[in-house]
Amino acid sequence: MLHPLFFRFFSIVLWLAASLCSPLALAQAGLSAATSSVVTTPHVRAELIAHAPQGIAPGQPLWLGLQLTHQPNWHSYWKNPGDSGLPTELHWELPAGLDAGEILWPVPRPIPVETLVNYGYEGQLLLAVPVQVTPLFKPPLLGSGNITVRLRASWLVCRVECIPEEGQFTLALPVQGSTALHSAAFEQQLATQPVTLAGEASAQVDGEHLQVRVAGLPASVHGQTLLLLPETPAVLQHMAQADPRWTQTWDGAIWTARLPLSPDRGENISRLPLLLVVESTYAPGATLAGAAWRMLASIQGQWTPAARAELSPALAAALASNPVAPPPAVAVPASTWLLALLGGLVGGMLLNLMPCVFPILALKVVGFSRHGQERRAQRLAGAAYTAGVVLSFLALGGLLLALRAAGEQLGWGFQLQSPAVVAALAALFTLMGLNLAGLFEFGQFVPSGLASMQVRHPVADAFLSGVLAVAVASPCTGPFMGASLGLAVALPSWQALAVFAALGFGMALPYLLAAWIPAVVRCLPHPGAWMQTFRQALAFPMFATVVWLVWVLGQQTGMDGAGALLSLLVALAALVWAFALPGRSRWWWGGILLLWSGWLLVVLGPYITQSKPIRASVENTAPNDASQAHWQPWSVQRVAELSAAGQPVFVDFTAAWCVTCQYNKRTTLADASLLDDFAARKVALLRADWTLRDPAITAALTQLGRSGVPVYVLYAPGRAPVVLTEILSVQEVRTALQAL
Repeated sequence: MLHPLFFRFFSIVLWLAASLCSPLALAQAGLSAATSSVVTTPHVRAELIAHAPQGIAPGQPLWLGLQLTHQPNWHSYWKNPGDSGLPTELHWELPAGLDAGEILWPVPRPIPVETLVNYGYEGQLLLAVPVQVTPLFKPPLLGSGNITVRLRASWLVCRVECIPEEGQFTLALPVQGSTALHSAAFEQQLATQPVTLAGEASAQVDGEHLQVRVAGLPASVHGQTLLLLPETPAVLQHMAQADPRWTQTWDGAIWTARLPLSPDRGENISRLPLLLVVESTYAPGATLAGAAWRMLASIQGQWTPAARAELSPALAAALASNPVAPPPAVAVPASTWLLALLGGLVGGMLLNLMPCVFPILALKVVGFSRHGQERRAQRLAGAAYTAGVVLSFLALGGLLLALRAAGEQLGWGFQLQSPAVVAALAALFTLMGLNLAGLFEFGQFVPSGLASMQVRHPVADAFLSGVLAVAVASPCTGPFMGASLGLAVALPSWQALAVFAALGFGMALPYLLAAWIPAVVRCLPHPGAWMQTFRQALAFPMFATVVWLVWVLGQQTGMDGAGALLSLLVALAALVWAFALPGRSRWWWGGILLLWSGWLLVVLGPYITQSKPIRASVENTAPNDASQAHWQPWSVQRVAELSAAGQPVFVDFTAAWCVTCQYNKRTTLADASLLDDFAARKVALLRADWTLRDPAITAALTQLGRSGVPVYVLYAPGRAPVVLTEILSVQEVRTALQAL
């Protein structure tokens, strides 16, 4: 039988992994580990790079830069973002003696958004920063001879929607050696910098306009259309080149332009930095090298600052004395809360039918037979298992409520949104399957005194098996607990925790009753040879669980991550086999395989823990999967656009680790006749994939009164959203469609 000490050890390991990979830890760490020079988000690949061809010493050139590679159709912003947006910000931590200068901003391009104009960058961008190495710089006397550069950067990336992102970067640079891997990128960036104008530039305030005059431009651009980009925000209105309020003329070698002042302008300034860019250089294939000039225009005259609404002293004092309080918890009638408790109890009992829980419960059944007529041992084990289940649900529920109160957008089942936790569970169930199949006994690996803990501490073993059952079962609560859990996260804390406790008690109740009612045990076969056969048969549900977990990880990290996990599981199985060998051969083989497994973990581990961007999983659908080709990725903006156009929308909130979601996706939502009904009524199909953490999806679920998946919603213009049941049927969807 699987040694109970095994449960104890790996349950602790699993909870440690879950805590280290919790969303709070991820939030504190930002978007990436602080020890990397690269940060990858769904929209941008950001890398900290350097250029020091003569090493790092006083008088030698040293450049640092943040290189942003945008996904197609996404952009970030210039130092003056225009009518909307935010500029990228860089905050450096450099060794003593190194002083970072200002960003050398490349020439941006205007980005029109309906009536607005922004300034920014698409494709690949390098924000280069010159670094002065002063005489105070002291090379390291010990160690590798490297210095460490740290950067905290934040940027706003937009397509239609805008997403603020940030990253922590660390880069080690050799002091003596040459760093020139990215020399071409820095050279190109410097070549396309705007040229400082040798002539004169001035501006005259003319009512609500600014008359700009520039002399000294090269003869090669005389007569061409130029574009003026102000570096200072909120001075001029940002307009498209074809805007009739924008006028420009050439008077011989003098270029003049008349532009309206910004309605949000502040106090008067004496100088205005400007960029002039030849308009034709923005054509596809053109280069900005030598086609942009930077100048500092002196301003003559005074404008009237824009009026700004100010609070009266009385109102300001009232607001200061009445700070905004956090929104109160939702008050619900006692009957509603009692129904939520009853729903938790019944949902927890039904949870025992889910395939996620079956392998654990099967082991408990074998435990009944092993105890035979030892009623006291059975009852103690039943009570301990119940305590483990209830306290684990309370711990998960409390953590969820605490993180949501701290501002984290989380939902139920969040632990399986961490690839590290999924990988840890796969390793645990692999070991359990190998043990049940008879490859090893846990007692072989520990001293006899430690192995005897099975006899001395059976209550602790039963408690930790309850913890393990909750770790795998909690994501499967969606079909039974969708509404109750959605209500629970909005209740006062003690009422919410009572719902989670009811869910745990309902899950443990069948086992608790069986432990305390002798008639149940008498119905089981007596201990005998059948137990060994049944034990070996239980290995296959364990391995089936591993298959599911590897598939979930593949959805989170891609095929490379799934392949890396499979390789590590093979290494784990080989390691267990080696240490189960008799005699000295176990140490020879064990040592070799231990080194090999450690090397694999170092090499392949990053593939497992690095999540890939998920856009509703439909983008990765095979072309011949006709049922999935109808679906589009979900976003709040997409739902709003379709609803504004008068088109009904059906949204599938799903996740790879949700078994019910996958069943509905391959049955009801793949039904050809139902897809024809959707098409006939011109219903747009959107899929919101919650396999990895997505705050936008979490917020949408919360608005619908849900805290987990699956959730199916039909939006129709002018009507309230219709939330369907979690276990979906074709007839239920058709009934909802007929009401359109």
